[in-house]
Amino acid sequence: MIRSHAQGGVDRLGEMIAAAKIIVPFTGAGISTETGIPDFRSPGGLWTRNQPIHFDEFVASQDARDEAWRRRFAMQETFAAAHPGRGHRALASLYRAGKIPAVITQNIDNLHQDSGFAADHVIELHGNTTYARCIGCGQRYELDWVQQRFAQHKAAPDCPACDEPVKTATVSFGQAMPEAEMQRATELAQHCDLFLAIGSSLVVWPAAGFPLMAKRAGARLVIINREPTDQDDVADLVIHDDIGEVLGPFIRN
Repeated sequence: MIRSHAQGGVDRLGEMIAAAKIIVPFTGAGISTETGIPDFRSPGGLWTRNQPIHFDEFVASQDARDEAWRRRFAMQETFAAAHPGRGHRALASLYRAGKIPAVITQNIDNLHQDSGFAADHVIELHGNTTYARCIGCGQRYELDWVQQRFAQHKAAPDCPACDEPVKTATVSFGQAMPEAEMQRATELAQHCDLFLAIGSSLVVWPAAGFPLMAKRAGARLVIINREPTDQDDVADLVIHDDIGEVLGPFIRN
């Protein structure tokens, strides 16, 4: 394992990227913080101010649904104003170059799609907060629709088609992980030769298992994160530095 905070690590990363045929990035909240979207776990993160609302509570309680939507509406300007950062754009460059078949992400902000990834090539393990779905029939709803009805009725709306609650298209605590996405992520991790874990604390399971899965399957593992992770000791290269600074040199127009 090589640990680096400086240019040497970026140079080594460049060599590994050049040598790799199939690169699979796995991204967490740290790749989006430079865009203005706060993370969840660090001091001052979203969960230090508001405890997450569990899925069972959301389903059972109108008050919980109302609060969940109030929190989402409060973040609307932040999400709407965010544009892909240097990390997103660097990965999109490697995607356009044919090095990256798809990206696995814990993020819910749609910034990989905005950076140039086809939607089918963004494996969203925790869903997407830029639209909503009925938890019963799966009907998609845009956030404007939800907000209009919330304002009209002073309560989070139910689905007109089946009367089940409408929720952001994210995976909440206590909610089942999406099977198709987990299977696709597994296949990607097992068939790459370079796995990049970027901006993830690697503490949320089962998602945090994918870097180890890739390593066991023979891929080289790179971890890029400001803070240490529990998987640093098994990585081939660890860079504790600003993600935009590290990945910025790989942006190609």
